[in-house]
Amino acid sequence: MPEDQSGQVTELLRHWKQGDEKALRALVPLVYKELRRLAHYHLRSERSDHTLQSTALVHEAYLRLLGGQPVELQNRAHFVAVASRLMRQILVDYARERRAAKRDGGCRIAFEDLAALPVTGDAELLALDSALDELTRIDERQGKIVEMKFFGGLSAPEISDVLGVSRATVDRDWATARVWLHRQMSRTAEL
Repeated sequence: MPEDQSGQVTELLRHWKQGDEKALRALVPLVYKELRRLAHYHLRSERSDHTLQSTALVHEAYLRLLGGQPVELQNRAHFVAVASRLMRQILVDYARERRAAKRDGGCRIAFEDLAALPVTGDAELLALDSALDELTRIDERQGKIVEMKFFGGLSAPEISDVLGVSRATVDRDWATARVWLHRQMSRTAEL
């Protein structure tokens, strides 16, 4: 995203936080392409017969943003991280609804490494969501880093900027969180 457009995004975020609902509507066209890329990223590991497509996931996230109270968003990277979390939550909600309808049991997870996690079904997505929620309760920063990197596709420098910590801290927390999640997901797969 060009520097002037990134500044415009930051300005629109500031106006939206101050209660200007039109600012969010003006913001979306500026970040729409990136939001679609993010939605595609989220959906690529979903089951092949998933009813949501990238455009629908972006629109659902937009509606949730519009329906809630304005969030303290610092810049474009922070906005993308929040949008990514909303998309993840939407997919988890869909998976819960589908699982409740099917009453599907068991969680089978082939988990070599978090970065290569094959989250291909509802049970795996719910298990990952549960493990990530538990990690966030234990270490909030690590949970945010995993979410931004794994689900949001943000780079370590972008995460560092959003969280206001050093790149080394992001790298260290990412490595620690991957090990912890690997252990948790392995335990879940054994059940």
